[in-house]
Amino acid sequence: MIAAIMQPYFFPYIGYFQLMRAVDTFVFYDDAQYMKGGWINRNRILHNGEPAWLTLPVRRASLTLAINQRDYLFDGEAICSLKKRLHDCYQKAPEFDSAFPFVCDLLEFGNPNVAAFNAHVLEGVARYLGLGCRFLASSAIEKPAGLKGQAKVIEICKRLGASRYVNPSGGVDLYTRGEFACAGIELQFLEAKPASYKQFDAAHQPFLSIIDVLMFNSIERIQTLLDDFRLIQPARTNIQ
Repeated sequence: MIAAIMQPYFFPYIGYFQLMRAVDTFVFYDDAQYMKGGWINRNRILHNGEPAWLTLPVRRASLTLAINQRDYLFDGEAICSLKKRLHDCYQKAPEFDSAFPFVCDLLEFGNPNVAAFNAHVLEGVARYLGLGCRFLASSAIEKPAGLKGQAKVIEICKRLGASRYVNPSGGVDLYTRGEFACAGIELQFLEAKPASYKQFDAAHQPFLSIIDVLMFNSIERIQTLLDDFRLIQPARTNIQ
């Protein structure tokens, strides 16, 4: 069984969904610490030909809390504001008539918990794109308390019975192949290629939110883009 573990991001770029394509079980790392200024509650969309932030505000709380202990600030205007911004940015996009209602429906999820809301969005997009991996929450997997980083990832993989773990290539310096091998797990990294497609008449802006991909591409085209990655082996073999 092939597994991946990722924090539940807010409408992430297509590489996140390529990772889902590459595995059998996808674990939302919901009990990881919430990181302010990251990708948990925001992502980038296209505005006047340039990347711009799309952000859902999070209620103030201790920065030591986990993602599944934080809540979005649903004040009656936040979701309406996001919808209006998406409408203004993409109303002339070729797939707007199908993509916009779909995204709006996902945004109507009533649970303000950051982890639950993001997992709902991610699973919804995955099913819409025909991805068939199993989804689990890290917090629902029994494991010893106090584990962090690589040790926690390996323990989750062992609990799942995974024979291979795939991580985005951006985390290549975080993990050691020898440590995974000692646990009987093969370590691989997914290298995503910039998804190229026409965005109105402007120069292509890569690595934007999956929302941008949905607005400009048919489902059939997106499924082709989802396969545009490669799996690489880490160079590090030492046990640390």
